[in-house]
Amino acid sequence: MADTPRTTFGGRRAVPPNNSNAAEDDLPTEELQGLVPRGVNLQDYLNVTSIHLFKERWDSNKIDHHTDKYDNSKLIVRRGQSFYVQIDFNRPYNPRKDLFRVEYVIGRYPQENKGTYIPVPVVSELQSGKWGAKVIMNEDRSVRLSIQSSPECIVGKFRMYVAVWTPYGILRTRRNPETDTYILFNPWCEEDAVYLDNEREREEYVLNDIGVIFYGDVNDIKSRSWSYGQFEDGILDACLYVMDRAEMDLSGRGNPIKVSRVGSAMVNAKDDEGVLVGSWDNVYAYGVPPSAWTGSIDILLEYKSSTNPVRYGQCWVFAGVFNTFLRCLGIPARVVTNYFSAHDNDANLQMDIFLEEDGNVSSKLTKDSVWNYHCWNEAWMTRPDLPVGFGGWQAVDSTPQENSDGMYRCGPASVQAVKHGHVCFQFDAPFVFAEVNSDLVYITAKKDGTHVVEAVDSTHIGKLIVTKQIGGDGIQDITDTYKFQEGQEEERLALETALMYGAKKALNTEGIVKSRSDVDMNFEVENAVLGKDFTVTITFQNSSTNHYTILAYLSGNITFYTGVSKEEFKREAFNVTLEPLSFKKKEVLVRAGEYMSQLLEQAFLHFFVTARISESGDILARQKSTVLTIPKVIIKVRGTAMVGSDIVVTVEFTNPLKEPLQNVWIHLDGPGVTRPKRKMFHEIQPNATVEWEEVCRPWVPGPRKLIASMSSDTLRHVYGELDLQIQRRPSA
Repeated sequence: MADTPRTTFGGRRAVPPNNSNAAEDDLPTEELQGLVPRGVNLQDYLNVTSIHLFKERWDSNKIDHHTDKYDNSKLIVRRGQSFYVQIDFNRPYNPRKDLFRVEYVIGRYPQENKGTYIPVPVVSELQSGKWGAKVIMNEDRSVRLSIQSSPECIVGKFRMYVAVWTPYGILRTRRNPETDTYILFNPWCEEDAVYLDNEREREEYVLNDIGVIFYGDVNDIKSRSWSYGQFEDGILDACLYVMDRAEMDLSGRGNPIKVSRVGSAMVNAKDDEGVLVGSWDNVYAYGVPPSAWTGSIDILLEYKSSTNPVRYGQCWVFAGVFNTFLRCLGIPARVVTNYFSAHDNDANLQMDIFLEEDGNVSSKLTKDSVWNYHCWNEAWMTRPDLPVGFGGWQAVDSTPQENSDGMYRCGPASVQAVKHGHVCFQFDAPFVFAEVNSDLVYITAKKDGTHVVEAVDSTHIGKLIVTKQIGGDGIQDITDTYKFQEGQEEERLALETALMYGAKKALNTEGIVKSRSDVDMNFEVENAVLGKDFTVTITFQNSSTNHYTILAYLSGNITFYTGVSKEEFKREAFNVTLEPLSFKKKEVLVRAGEYMSQLLEQAFLHFFVTARISESGDILARQKSTVLTIPKVIIKVRGTAMVGSDIVVTVEFTNPLKEPLQNVWIHLDGPGVTRPKRKMFHEIQPNATVEWEEVCRPWVPGPRKLIASMSSDTLRHVYGELDLQIQRRPSA
């Protein structure tokens, strides 16, 4: 029975909301005005016998629209660009007396004024920016059309009909799923809001299905490959399903600002049953540890098939999946990593680190956290809602950190606006500005309740912002797109602008540079290998002619990569006597047994060294993180790497620890070479090696990559990768 809008919508609206691409209602095959006179046979009018969409991978429709990589048998085109369709009729078409048109429909309640019902008129010449169909061939009983879509068209999966006019009404083809057509954003079309004018950038940010995500520490940058897999079977439908789950109105799905904002809310499961559940507590029961994922494919396909959020993700997983979503729909996108990212709970551009009077950090008072690194995305689009000059890269972040308009989402925030301090422009620019520009303020909390600012470090936060370079796996430094260099006049101006537009600064820390101490303290952490002892070397330099005695503390903590401390594993106090104009070294040995039992999956160790000079009362404070060097998974391949030929892939891992590894999962992925696979080993003894062989048959030629990860109860974030060159199959 048909829905009766009257009862459901109580007089408030005539049509229910049209917010599902998957929901359908068939258009009638006959729309007749009154009765057809006796003796009139509607079959005498033009009748459609078949429709050809030229939708094979090698057809010009897919090649010209850069959609030939999608593993999908339907026609996929990009908006604002013409494509070809051939219609066969029951008799030759006569333009003088026959009248027909093509119709595209999306959703259950199509309306022409909302762009969800699109009647495409047959025109003599196609007009830029408008829907139209031009007859380019009329032979025998076939008509070939060049159809052009609007560059502002809704992005999604449309149903296609052909309607023929008769004096008695309309005859329409039946619903045929084979003629369904996907329409995507078009970075190759100048009139599209996501137009990108550089071909190498389009190749990288739209068509590359393998990426590199940077993590680790600013002094020890680590990288891992990520399979975006935006062209894999089922991924395009999964991305459209994400928007359906958000109940996003179809009429807004042609706007990249709205699509990226909805995506940033839906990739995390907080408050909207989105794709991924975040977990930062090192307990991953009933799910996959974030470090074990090798790409987005499994995550998106599982979300669509189970209709439940997938467990678990952390920032790089959210960013990887969000990148797949954006690239799959045709929005140019990249993953960026910000080293020393401020998670400022009150967005006051200030990260307060409270010290006790003896120089130790007060965990009770210190509430803000500095993430060792944080990954988010940038999406490329124009911003007609902002003043001129703020289009281009927009920061969008799907890691659930802060509420934005009642939901966990962030962006799109113009990177250009963030750089110049124009934080008044939507969306969430003050939060992104604080992530890269906050000051680190060391405050001593006195026993009498007063607070004294000891030092201000304005260069620590947003130390380095990077993304993958175009056409290679190396690093591209993009820090200067977010901020001016420290100390430049423009940098001061950007900060003053941000403060003027409402970014808060709790303390006026300008000019609080305490009189510089005569003693300089620094420390270095030896390159530490997992499971081995290493040393921390603290150096003191006395540049005066005075004699000093110093009481120093070294505190070693296991930290989450979010900067939150889990456990102090090392605490050592020592005295140093400094002669005038002298230099002293103190070495502290850190034994493997001290940190191994507490280790978290990212293997981050964070050291604080604080020292008090007895004679002057000065406090010296330094902090550094180190990432332990972790062994790799080794991938080998036997056989000829050719499309359609079998190759044998071997994955190897050797346990480097002095204890057995329990519940070991190895994941293998490689878009175009193998579907994501995984295998479990219950236990790996110390120094033992496990091997896993899989037969794969590549289906995509060119440069490809195999990616593997290993995770266990006690050791995670172990990766390996192998570059492959897959040859084309020689034509017979």
